[in-house]
Amino acid sequence: MINNKTVMIVMPAYRAGKTLEATWQAIPHDVVDHVLLVDDASDDETVSIARKLGIRVALHPQNIGYGGNQKTCYTDALALNADIVVMLHPDYQYEPRLATAMAAMISSGVYDMVIGSRILGGGALKGGMPWWKYLANRILTAFQNLMLGAKLSEYHTGYRAYSRELLARIPWRDNSDDFQFDNEFLAQVILTGYKLGEISVPTKYFPEASSINFSRSVRYGLAVVWVSMLGLLFRLGLYRHHLFKHD
Repeated sequence: MINNKTVMIVMPAYRAGKTLEATWQAIPHDVVDHVLLVDDASDDETVSIARKLGIRVALHPQNIGYGGNQKTCYTDALALNADIVVMLHPDYQYEPRLATAMAAMISSGVYDMVIGSRILGGGALKGGMPWWKYLANRILTAFQNLMLGAKLSEYHTGYRAYSRELLARIPWRDNSDDFQFDNEFLAQVILTGYKLGEISVPTKYFPEASSINFSRSVRYGLAVVWVSMLGLLFRLGLYRHHLFKHD
């Protein structure tokens, strides 16, 4: 709990058996009140390890995708009355200890959402990010900033913190069940005027860390371009796509 606000970490998981315990051990349990793992029909020991560690687990009977997994994460977090929700991948690619700083930025009332940027601080390549992913990240981020009228250092991080109020109002349930869910969510936040902050986070790339292959990356990139163009049309008042409505 921070500033009398309950903090919950949600972990969208798929085949995280080799990294889950290390991620769990690094979570700042002194400030995190609840941890939820949503397993997307893994075929390894993810669920058994989570239960051994005492983590609350939600199960998908079949794989529905990264975005679909997050929808369950946030639905359950709201049902459990979490005030601040931090989405952390259980593959130990992001530093769990920084969840404290991210949650504090939300609890202060200064920000509605905080993202952990691998680009701030210049550590992405040192942490092992493949050069082609780094280049694609920089090109897509520049394009998205131009289309959406923002100045973020990156849009493609999987480390994010949200206020309960934001999760209750953004129409994230309408987003894709695939990897572009994250970018649709960011565009929604930017275009509806919520306060968005960034914090520098180190990242680690290793064989057990989750990653999408080149062909999936290309499809993801094309989806990002499409969402950004929809965002530009929204900004210009030419077309109001349903993704950008809010309560």
